[in-house]
This record gives sequence, structure tokens and C-alpha cells, in this order.
Amino acid sequence: MFSLKGKIAVVTGGGSGLGLATVKRFVAAGAAVVMADKRDCSQLAEEIGCTFIQTDVTKEEQVERLMKTAAELFGPLDIVINNAGIIMPEQRIDDAVLEDYEKLFRVNALGVLLGIKYGARNMKDGGSIVNTASNSANGDFSGYGAYIASKCAVVGITKAAAIEYADRGIRVNCICPNTIDTPMAYADGCETELQVVGILTPLGRMCKPEEAAALIHFLVSDDCRYITGEDIYIDGGMKAGHGDNKIRFILDGLMKEKNL
Repeated sequence: MFSLKGKIAVVTGGGSGLGLATVKRFVAAGAAVVMADKRDCSQLAEEIGCTFIQTDVTKEEQVERLMKTAAELFGPLDIVINNAGIIMPEQRIDDAVLEDYEKLFRVNALGVLLGIKYGARNMKDGGSIVNTASNSANGDFSGYGAYIASKCAVVGITKAAAIEYADRGIRVNCICPNTIDTPMAYADGCETELQVVGILTPLGRMCKPEEAAALIHFLVSDDCRYITGEDIYIDGGMKAGHGDNKIRFILDGLMKEKNL
């Protein structure tokens, strides 16, 4: 069950965080994996036992080359994980800088679009594509408008692609994790989310990259051939509501305010 033996997989943003955890899990499950990242991760890929192709997902010709080269090396693709993404410092809409929005969209949304486009062209019928969205597609914190919008776009393109590629049996889904304990979670200018995630999440902690990678593994496996067009939340219960941690935090604040 959930074996990936004989499968050919491409993972963008595979050099760190969730992408790296996914690469390692796929290799352990028997897949031949092509790791793609903007920075040079060739030595890391060699250590893990996969192939590395340096790729900037905002460059259409590079994404086309990535998918075509992977298929030439190993055969038609079975799995494509469009995971590469960035975040920007908090910025309220009233202070919006168009260039910042454009930068986020080029990576987070258009990078996914290109991964789907060229991944599907080099994929055998019956393959699987998983995109990394975010629980922010269900709302998030003040100052994260650009990031929220880019991840809502990922959910939208996922659903459109699931319909368009259904006649080939290619399934397209996205995962919506809350803050994952990766270097991106500690980016300068994004302190608000890091400070409150433990308070707002019912399970009281960030998501581990290995936990999100497990969901991706589940979705790409042949055991899940009837799941497509879904945006699946892995958020420690945040979509259901805010847990006792938030209530205790509010009550403690009120008690201090009243000197009780």
C-alpha cells in the first residue's frame, strides 16, 4: 500500500522544507525523483539518491526544460509536485506595493500554473499532480493579503486543472497547510504568524514538514485514484475553529488587565 516503486516524480522547491521532506519520502517509497530548486542543490540530491535540475519556476523555458529532461531521463512522469513558493514581509493593503504582489504571484501562482502545464505534457495518463497552497486560502492574518491572494489562486487553478485533465485520468489536488516549521516560517517581517500560530491552532503547534509530506504521498499514490480537484487542509484544526489555547490567552489577558 502507498508504494511508489517504479514511479517517476518531479518536486519543485525540493531543496528545503516541505519539498525536501517530500523528496526524501518519495525516494524511501521507491520513486525515481527529480529535485528542482532555484539554488544549486546537486550535492544534497546526490546524498539523498535523486537527480537535481536547477530551475527557476518563474521562467517558463526552465520549467519546460525541467519536465522534458526528467521525462527523457526516466520516462513519462507519474507525479509532479508544484511546491516552490515564497513569502513577503507583512504589508497592509493600504500600503500595497504592486511589485511585491507580482513577485509573489510569479512564484506561488504562475509557477504552479507552469508546473501543471508542462508536467501534464510530459506525464503518462493516470498520473498525479499536487500543488502546495496554504490554509491562508481560507483567510489569515492582517498584512498577508499578497500571500493569501497567491495561494487562493493556487486553489483555483488546481480545481480548473482537475476538470481539464480528467479525461486523461490525471488527478490534480492541492494541500493547504498552516505554518510549517521550515526556514520560511522564520522569514524577517513575518513575525505575527509565527507568534500566534501556537495560540490559534487547536493542536497548539506548527505543522512539521514530514507531516505535510505524508499527505502529499497519500494523494499521489495509486490507492487514491478517485481523489481529484480537492484542496485538503492540514492545519492542526484551525479551519474547524480556534482552540482552548486562544481562549486561555484571551482570559489571561483580561485577568491581567483587571489585575485579578
